Amino acid sequence: MNNDSTAEIERHLRALVTAASAGDRLPSTRALVAQFAVSPLTVQSALHRLAAAGLIETRPGTGTFVSARPAIRRADFSWQTTALASTRAAQNVVGTAMSLDSSVPIAMHSAYPSEALLPQRLIRQALGRAARRSPDIDRPLLGGMPELRAYFASEIDANAVARASGISGDDTIVVPGSQSALISVFRALAQPGDAIVMESPTYWGAIAAARQAGLVIVPIARGSRAPAAAELDEALETSGARLFYAQPHFANPTGALWSSAEAASLLEVIRARNAFLIEDDWAHDFGIDADVRPLLWHDTDGHVVYLRSLSKSVSPSLRVGAVIARGPALARIQVDRTVTDLYVSGTLQAAALDVVTDPGWRSHLVRLREALRVRRDTLAAHVVEHLGAETLTYLPKGGLNLWLRFDDGVDVARLVAECLSKGVSMAPGGEWYPAEPPGSFVRLNFSGPHPERFGEGVEVIAEAIRSR
Repeated sequence: MNNDSTAEIERHLRALVTAASAGDRLPSTRALVAQFAVSPLTVQSALHRLAAAGLIETRPGTGTFVSARPAIRRADFSWQTTALASTRAAQNVVGTAMSLDSSVPIAMHSAYPSEALLPQRLIRQALGRAARRSPDIDRPLLGGMPELRAYFASEIDANAVARASGISGDDTIVVPGSQSALISVFRALAQPGDAIVMESPTYWGAIAAARQAGLVIVPIARGSRAPAAAELDEALETSGARLFYAQPHFANPTGALWSSAEAASLLEVIRARNAFLIEDDWAHDFGIDADVRPLLWHDTDGHVVYLRSLSKSVSPSLRVGAVIARGPALARIQVDRTVTDLYVSGTLQAAALDVVTDPGWRSHLVRLREALRVRRDTLAAHVVEHLGAETLTYLPKGGLNLWLRFDDGVDVARLVAECLSKGVSMAPGGEWYPAEPPGSFVRLNFSGPHPERFGEGVEVIAEAIRSR
């Protein structure tokens, strides 16, 4: 109640300040107490916020007044244009999924699951225990906690009848999330100016990381299936690339899943070309109608460099993930990680390990799978009803997103802006393509807050398309 009242008083005073001139007196504390029927402390809290923002000033014994507007100062940054020269990254490098927050009333742009889908009790308990254990606040090993490294390695062979990959904790580096790991992998395994082959569409963060590393992106098309092995072979041959970045399981943004046969044929191309497959297993914990079997499990000679993160499935605040590689590639990646970040917080590592080894974690994943199935099917049903079955490109067997394609005449940028003005957010499809998008696409995330409003949100999208 106090928080609501404070906010109400603050809005009232901001309106008065906007309409007033510098030096004008504002209502007294006593007057505001009477007007809003609150305590003097509540009024003072609102005044402190405005004073901290530089909008008002309080003169003891005199009253509260509108502050003088600061004089406009325009610095001359033009010298930096010449000094910095051209940039490797586009100015709009951060995708909509990250640049918007979850305060949008109907948020379907989200990059992370809502709190309702996270193991909140396990996280709080784990953080508390980690903070109380003194070894966890010391500097950890450069590669990460041995127990956490062993956990990530063991997940590769989960449900396997016999160990095929030979992966161990010694092949694992703990990293502060997969995004920073991507940058290290690109820098460690390629030089500026080298080519890298990528699926198109693909994760916008990987596109940005490759460009930041100075790599030249060679896109190959994928839809609801894997890229064709022949196209990958041709792309590697003509470009001279030795890196292929891919998301074989529930790809972001399309949700597509490689079949076992497709994975085998693509791995054969990688081996024949002496190349690396950078396997981004971002949705490892988000299977709905299918489970994840990392391609790394089938690799025996170090062709696959594997990325995994717990930031989405455990908590965005636990920026903990892993890179698994072997041979000289592992050593190069470790050097880049050490130079970049030295090490990952021991407290966060301990908390993450505590969560994923707790018996309640597996129970949580079972509940999560069913919750995601309900959300996916609900949103898909609304899309089919209001936008047409042909709009839904694919019903994913896992992941967090639906990938929609509209009529080619739809201006996606305008559509996204119009819907956002009406309280509905989504990610424009162009952000997920290394080159020009071949159509009018958007990504809808079904793991955000307020799934009960999916229907309302899709209706807003449909109305915006009809009225264009």
